[in-house]
Amino acid sequence: MNSRLTLQQVNELARQALTASGAGAPQSEVVAHSIEEAEAQGVRNVGLAYLPTYCAHLRCGKVDGHAMTRTQMTAPSFLQVDAAHGFAHTAFTSALPEFVSMVRSQGVAMMTIRNSYSAGVLGWFIHRFLEHGLMSLAFANASAMMAPVGGNKPVFGTNPWGFGVPQSEADAIVADMSSTATARVNVIAAARAGGPIPEGWAIDVDGNPTTDPQAALAGTMAPAAGHKGYALALLVDVLVAGLGSANWSFEASSLLDDSGGPPGVGQCFIAIDPARCAPGFTQRIARLAQVIYEQEGARLPGMGRAEHAAYASDHGVEVPDALVVELRALAEPG
Repeated sequence: MNSRLTLQQVNELARQALTASGAGAPQSEVVAHSIEEAEAQGVRNVGLAYLPTYCAHLRCGKVDGHAMTRTQMTAPSFLQVDAAHGFAHTAFTSALPEFVSMVRSQGVAMMTIRNSYSAGVLGWFIHRFLEHGLMSLAFANASAMMAPVGGNKPVFGTNPWGFGVPQSEADAIVADMSSTATARVNVIAAARAGGPIPEGWAIDVDGNPTTDPQAALAGTMAPAAGHKGYALALLVDVLVAGLGSANWSFEASSLLDDSGGPPGVGQCFIAIDPARCAPGFTQRIARLAQVIYEQEGARLPGMGRAEHAAYASDHGVEVPDALVVELRALAEPG
């Protein structure tokens, strides 16, 4: 059975659970907003379904619910952020005003975040740039669960990447995807449901493709589009850990269980002010989008999530009763 929750109820439930688990008010508010947005877009595996993991990691110390973010501008267009083992969302919002000012001044700038925690839905960060009319590229590494092509030992995380492009009088174009064939949480969900998983999602411990979710969890995730996804995962780690001084994916503790200390992963963002280099940019993007729409059945990245969010805004979301009960228990004080 399912319960229907408004987005406000989703936010309140998430905020209460995070607070009860040891997060401060600023951290709870920002992360709850990211969970609300994930639920609205239909991305439950890193929305309410991931909230128990957030709470468990607050309690065991993998993430500091009271971390104080530190920033350092090392060049007019480069901002380094130390999340101090707190939430990525809090570190990002703390540094965002300074970073946007840098983008306005320079036309383009890069921000890296280190000593951070899981980014969740990378599109959440992209939407914050779009609110300022900025185009952006976003990257986040994660604990290792994908082997390089030809290997069978995990070196890279799901290492999502994405971009956001504003357009005139229409929803922005937002792409957000993992470097792996799918997110690991989807394999976990399949294992709980009894499987199987689609072919191409994972390989077993011997490096062979598998449709058995248990064998997949013992093995590694498969890269999206083979060597192409592997190259993207490598690029994400180079930008985030190489340039940003975060842990490499293979150095990070697991984001899926309580073992180890803080993961120390990171994020990297490149933002561009289109007005500085391309007058009429959003109108020209709208023209490109129109050419795509003229083909029957053609869609732009992010349309499905945007449509889901519009529906959820009016009608709320359906959440399994068992999950609601679990989250309400987590939200109880003490």
